[in-house]
Amino acid sequence: MHDRPGPDRAPVPGPPLAGTVVVSFEQAVSAPYCTRMLADLGAEVVKVEHPRSGDLTRWFDEAADGMATYFVWLNRNKRSLALDCKRPEARPVLDRLLERADVVVQNLAPGSARRLGLDATTLVERFPSLVAVDISGYGTGGPLDHRRAYDLLVQAESGSCAATGQADAPAKPGIPIADIGTAMQAASGIMAALLGRARTGTGAALRVSMFDTAADLLGFALLYARYTGEERAPIGMSSPIVAPYNAYPTKDGRTVVLGTTNDAEWQRLARDLIGRPDLADDPGLATTPQRCGQRGRLDEAVTAWTSDLPLAEICARADAAGIGNAEFNRVTEVVDHPQLTARGRWQEVGSPAGPLASLLPPVITAAWDTPLEDVPGLGEHTAAILTELGFTPEGQDLLRQSGAV
Repeated sequence: MHDRPGPDRAPVPGPPLAGTVVVSFEQAVSAPYCTRMLADLGAEVVKVEHPRSGDLTRWFDEAADGMATYFVWLNRNKRSLALDCKRPEARPVLDRLLERADVVVQNLAPGSARRLGLDATTLVERFPSLVAVDISGYGTGGPLDHRRAYDLLVQAESGSCAATGQADAPAKPGIPIADIGTAMQAASGIMAALLGRARTGTGAALRVSMFDTAADLLGFALLYARYTGEERAPIGMSSPIVAPYNAYPTKDGRTVVLGTTNDAEWQRLARDLIGRPDLADDPGLATTPQRCGQRGRLDEAVTAWTSDLPLAEICARADAAGIGNAEFNRVTEVVDHPQLTARGRWQEVGSPAGPLASLLPPVITAAWDTPLEDVPGLGEHTAAILTELGFTPEGQDLLRQSGAV
């Protein structure tokens, strides 16, 4: 029987990953978002960056008071160690760092981690209790495992772009879903492996690829293609599998999104919302496949109704009828969205540029306080980390002189 905390035991203070040391050789989005998720749960994340170039997202723009918005988004709650891992002088630092790590994450270019001895398999052979993760573009083996991989490239290769936009105008989703989905898969695997280690004392070498993640996220579309030999053409803001479900113009020049996902909702929309009992009673529109086959006719009927009403009234009526609805917002309109502001979702974090806005993590609980610490400058914590690892001031000077830090 496992020794689980009971009601007579005091809860462990702090977030659940407090005391867990994560060392990450990371860049871009997939690994940094993974480790930010772990940091948001209390882990101590040491972000290892090249002393001269750092994480490439540091230089994407200067929109956040001189800092890059990508980097601010992905790197709060972390400590930055500037270390050139290719230099032999850096090896003692790496060794001491890895000895105290619980988790190691890397998404270096194909082959780089293995050459440095930082791939998951090598690390877990050396440190059996370690949880180590390789994040790659295309996984190990297969004809593409040598390729560099960025979100757009993987989305194009995996079919995601072909399932987005219009049939004659494929598009990359605005959210980098290959990167973010991979990060979430990696974080989930890490937490499962840590739970397993708590039971057995043994770590795990994990591999997560962006291509595998994107293919999995295609879900029903990929299965539909496998079993029919065909693919449903993308239709913009509509859905290829249900109708009516689309974006419609309003009287006040806005756009409303209305959707039905089953027969009962269709009946409510037709009868109670747009006042078209003739459509509700039409036996040729009784089922989802039938309605999808007459999508144009249904969109025309809904458009005729929405065009005569302002957005706010449409949403109020849709709410009353139990029909899903939403405003189409520009990104600039979401900044001050009342659902974010009323719930205090925007908070400030420190940074080398001063306080910056950051959204709280999506997971909400009263069980622990969510840490929201600074976004680090490049190498900001190098001296402190080296001291913690036992390097004397003289030893640190030698490392600096060699260019290793």
